Amino acid sequence: MLLTAVVVIVAVALIFDFINGFHDAANSIATVVSTRVLSPNLAVAWAAFFNFIAAFSGGVKVANTMGKGIINFDMLKAQGSTAVLMVIFSALVGAIAWNLLTWWWGLPSSSSHALAGGMIGATLPVLGFAGLMGTGIATIAAFIVLSPLIGMTMAILLMLASTWSVRKQTPLKVDTWFRRLQLVSSGIFSFSHGTNDAQKVMGIIAVVLFGTIWKDREFHIDWWMILSCHAAIALGTFFGGWRIVRTMGHSLTKLAPIGGFAAETGGGVTIIALAKLWGIPVSTTHTITGAIVGVGSTKGWRAVKWGVAGRIIWAWVFTIPASATMAILVYGLTWAVVRMVG
Repeated sequence: MLLTAVVVIVAVALIFDFINGFHDAANSIATVVSTRVLSPNLAVAWAAFFNFIAAFSGGVKVANTMGKGIINFDMLKAQGSTAVLMVIFSALVGAIAWNLLTWWWGLPSSSSHALAGGMIGATLPVLGFAGLMGTGIATIAAFIVLSPLIGMTMAILLMLASTWSVRKQTPLKVDTWFRRLQLVSSGIFSFSHGTNDAQKVMGIIAVVLFGTIWKDREFHIDWWMILSCHAAIALGTFFGGWRIVRTMGHSLTKLAPIGGFAAETGGGVTIIALAKLWGIPVSTTHTITGAIVGVGSTKGWRAVKWGVAGRIIWAWVFTIPASATMAILVYGLTWAVVRMVG
């Protein structure tokens, strides 16, 4: 019975990973599609490929942060296998619900923060605030603001440097060069998306396994977790969430290939650095949005549609509390069902 429950929840975690890729496909392909460098179908295949090969880049710092940096894993494990399974199930379903809602609304909210919010909400009924890791949560909250600002700064610097470097070239030649370079930059950003986002679910799967059937073993991330999570997110990216692509690629600002290159490279480098060096599960959505706004702002204040940007920011603000609330509701329903069945 326990093994069956564990398998089901691991499957739910991989479903979340698939939806994460589906929801966040816009992050990886919006700029390369909006500049017409790649067709939508080729763009999602390109992005999915780099999502998957990120599995072989090494490092699982983000996975460890998600597994032990948001909730007190040892306290939760001490509550028993049923508590572990209920908390993780509720966290995943709450995060999935919020992701699907924001996809339907066409808002590029953060899957990372949806999952973090789900874990916070699902933990509260079991452990209260004592079960939450304040430092880890504060770091994630801080980077809601910092990651888009860093991405914006990087993109502005790259845009200015790129524009200056080709100032004596004809517009046609510049366009041709940066169409080719955008294949590289979109690959960098898709690689960073796989590096950051796939690791979140590895941490969740590890909590399920090492908190239940493997509770006598030391917490770590196995190779099969790495491959399965990258495969799931790559498959989700391949199927793409086109509603959000329209928001990211067309509604925020108009991008030329040189701008797409600057946005993707600036955002991708930011995410890779934060994930590899410090293991911070930042939002790829927030980072690329900041980068796109940064590129648009180099053309003047009016080049950015600030009303659309405002809607996106409100989605950022509400993501953690909304997904936490959903997870609490799911936990209550799950607890009621378990009591009835038991």
